[in-house]
Amino acid sequence: MKRAVTKSTLLWLLVLLIALLIPVVVENKFYMHTLILILFYAAVSGSWNILAGYAGQLSLGHAIFFGLGAYTSTLLFMNGGVSPWIGMCAALALCMLVGACIGYPCFRLKGPFFTLATLAFSEVIRLVASFWKELTNGAVGLNIPFQAGFSNLMFRGKEPYYYIALGVLCLVIAVTYWIDRSKMGAYLIAIRENEEAADALGIPITRYKLYAVLISSGLAGITGVFYAQYILFIEPEAMFNVNFSVQVALISIIGGMGTVAGPVLGAVLMIPLNELLRSAFSGLNGLNFFLYGIVLILVVSFIPNGILPTLRGWLSKKRANRHSQLTQAIPGTQKGGGQVDSAN
Repeated sequence: MKRAVTKSTLLWLLVLLIALLIPVVVENKFYMHTLILILFYAAVSGSWNILAGYAGQLSLGHAIFFGLGAYTSTLLFMNGGVSPWIGMCAALALCMLVGACIGYPCFRLKGPFFTLATLAFSEVIRLVASFWKELTNGAVGLNIPFQAGFSNLMFRGKEPYYYIALGVLCLVIAVTYWIDRSKMGAYLIAIRENEEAADALGIPITRYKLYAVLISSGLAGITGVFYAQYILFIEPEAMFNVNFSVQVALISIIGGMGTVAGPVLGAVLMIPLNELLRSAFSGLNGLNFFLYGIVLILVVSFIPNGILPTLRGWLSKKRANRHSQLTQAIPGTQKGGGQVDSAN
């Protein structure tokens, strides 16, 4: 086990080193923008994965926390001159509070009813944000004034945004990695697989579900702060959009729910595909969505467990077959066989 953890850690460090060096090689602004989107969506999807992949609570309302994070930091910055870095802390606290308020009553619902409830909450908050024009400026949205500087989380080039997005993703991965290898992760997986059995074993189900939603919503809020400072414009329809929640969920599902690297793999595969299709078929409205949808249907149909779990299963099966062949090739190791015969 110790050896496996070491290999996993070394692999992550190697990937991190490559990621740190990418901006040195890539100079094209479109490619840099795509890389930033990959890191961003991987981080949001990773936050969703903690609640859905590990705790088994399939939410379609994750845009709530993303949008709240964006609006919290933006309003503090525009109305009070508060640094987005401080606004990020405020967004983290607010999103965790809202996550607990929404999650606790919804945890009484099972299966699709929980999913529908989160969807309903998301739509309600979108409507509130749209009609509360005094605070959010309604559908007109808020243009964030550009004031370049690290304290304002605004930069003239894309490289700083890339490294900040990478830092946010590393935070999400580190938290997920810790959960995956802790008692909390084991409890959440037990709850996901069989809630009644977990309750019979004495696992405090509601408490650990709350832990999951607090962590998940807080991390999603942080990604919202980054996104607002990156695009410098927010409005309710975009920030609380159900389609955003669905896309985040699909990225994690395709990559592999309940795994540390699944959301990252899903984002690496799906975001460039989406951007390339959109640029390639920009003159044909809707065709990029049609092709993107076909790819999603094929992936979900043929590898429903996600790419990463499927690869792991294939590798495990391959190792088992190889071990079986080696066992049969060595005399005396077959089932029912005796000791290895001596050559003399």
